[in-house]
Amino acid sequence: MPSTNSQPVAASLTRAAIFLVVTMNDGAEAAVKGLCADLSALVRSVGFRDLDARLNCVMGIGSNAWDRLFGAPRPKELHPFREIRGQHHAVATPGDLLFHIRSASMDLCFELAAQIMSRLDGAVAVADEVHGFKYFDNRDLLGFVDGTENPVDQEALDATVIGEEDAAFAGGSYVIVQKYLHDLKGWNAVPVEQQEGFVGRTKLSDIELDDAVKPSFAHNALTVIEENGQELKIVRANMPFGEVGKGEYGTYFCGYARSPSRTERMLENMFVGLPPGNYDRLLDFSRPVTGTLFFVPSVTFLDDVVAEPAAPAAESEAPSPSPSSSSDGSLGIGSLSKGSEKQ
Repeated sequence: MPSTNSQPVAASLTRAAIFLVVTMNDGAEAAVKGLCADLSALVRSVGFRDLDARLNCVMGIGSNAWDRLFGAPRPKELHPFREIRGQHHAVATPGDLLFHIRSASMDLCFELAAQIMSRLDGAVAVADEVHGFKYFDNRDLLGFVDGTENPVDQEALDATVIGEEDAAFAGGSYVIVQKYLHDLKGWNAVPVEQQEGFVGRTKLSDIELDDAVKPSFAHNALTVIEENGQELKIVRANMPFGEVGKGEYGTYFCGYARSPSRTERMLENMFVGLPPGNYDRLLDFSRPVTGTLFFVPSVTFLDDVVAEPAAPAAESEAPSPSPSSSSDGSLGIGSLSKGSEKQ
């Protein structure tokens, strides 16, 4: 297989992030393909203003948007987010494209988001926009450290980057995002020792509770997924967010994995319970209001997207279909188009 460069799905946590989910308007395909091809250069241009701020951006594509943009073949496990109804409800909400922008500095995140939306002006509508921030020592607004067990280095890449199991899309990844709103008043009324049982860790020192005393419904007990004796990990890029004036406080969940089934199994355990009824007690105080699943193509894939020409004027004779059009069964990208098959 030709070498591919993955998007920065396993990048380390930063002080600032913007999560931007948009839906595509009718006729948006040309504008979106043009942005795909230019996104790397756009990130470099904005990030060059402050290299120490480590600006990066991950672009994800939803199931319906993939069909509109590229058609077949499709990533093997790409599908719309599946809502879960159990003790609590994991909702599914609209979203065609995700832009996960992060940096040590919010100004760079803001500038890149503005440039992306300028490029997509008239082509998309914003479904959700969240500005996240680092809270003390990587704590969420519930007061607990978030992401302690994230894999790092090669283990993080192994957990997130597709390999031979879907060779046509090797170097890609999947991401599930959910916006959770917290009932902080209710949560803060719970004794700390009971909170620690809900989470499965001590609040101050962030030490995992011993299995002998950890409740079976603890969050970190329900979200450990094993297969053939091996733990299947994901990389969480969660960020706190909030608006004090509105009394809105929350956590934006962002989970990257080489297979969405890993994250889906975790969510099933949380919302339905393991066994059913033994659900995640955090959900009594934290409610998801969005839920979407995206495929994250490799940088190589995005760079090779062929931007479609502008639509001809109404009075002009329509040209013959372009070889890069998704109607011919190709992905409309340089390395995988039908034209390249003749080489």
